[in-house]
Amino acid sequence: MNDSDQSEWIPNIILGQDYDRRYLDALIHYDILENLAVFFGRDMPVHRHAQYLQIHYIDRGEIRFHIDDKIYHAQGPALLLTPPSVPHSFLTAQDACGHVLTIHQSIIWQLLKDGLQQQLESQLNHELSLQFKDLNEEESIHWSMLVQTLEAISREWNHDYPAKNLTLQTLVRLLLIQISRLSSRETTSTSVNNDDLQSFRQFSNLIQEHYHEHWQLSAYTSALGLSESRLHQICQRIANRSPKKIIHDRIIQESKRLLTFSNLSSSEICYKMGFSDPAYFSRFFKRNTGITTQRYRQQHI
Repeated sequence: MNDSDQSEWIPNIILGQDYDRRYLDALIHYDILENLAVFFGRDMPVHRHAQYLQIHYIDRGEIRFHIDDKIYHAQGPALLLTPPSVPHSFLTAQDACGHVLTIHQSIIWQLLKDGLQQQLESQLNHELSLQFKDLNEEESIHWSMLVQTLEAISREWNHDYPAKNLTLQTLVRLLLIQISRLSSRETTSTSVNNDDLQSFRQFSNLIQEHYHEHWQLSAYTSALGLSESRLHQICQRIANRSPKKIIHDRIIQESKRLLTFSNLSSSEICYKMGFSDPAYFSRFFKRNTGITTQRYRQQHI
């Protein structure tokens, strides 16, 4: 599937635009998993990061990860790599913690240009899942070095040391090399049926077009030519959530974005999101996030 096909149905998340605008044009973005989970939720719907490779390192806890048509089920310590623009979704356990590193593909291109194309290109151009428990003794040493590099990236990111950007890029390049050395230990995945995947993509596209209109589930199934039970099976298989939950997730994601990055009141956001009753919108938001809109805004301004 080419990039233009993906963009028709999969939200493209730009962390510097949708999460932390201090880093709008940054080639590298780092944060701990827990912070991103508070903003986006631990049950993250399908999305992509155009032009950005993303690395999830899970220090502990369980994660269920979908990368394109592959499903990975891992227990930390584990690492998952998603190539640029590839659709993915994931569900992390409440106790899961770790690092999330998002890297512009230009850094990878430069690394390949510097003479490592033959060694690294194939490893960094497809999804990758690694678990510490699968490694032998020598590979465990490389894993320890990889973890040290991630911790160094975290320290560098959170301090204004001299030559910060250069140091971050150097550490990221080292990390990518370390990951490639362990790529032969990739965790086995399961594949999704192509017809099911196509139906899920069509469903996602319809949600993107109509979530403001609050379509009933029957309207989606009618447009797709599927029964509700069949759509439920497909969504559980691919996204590990029900169709209604996927629809609600999209509404909540946009509501969070408006609460964080706009000056609209909660009532104005309510109407913008297609709700007619601010009180009902407030209850809907709290039921799906656990906190009120006011509290959420206070935490993210």
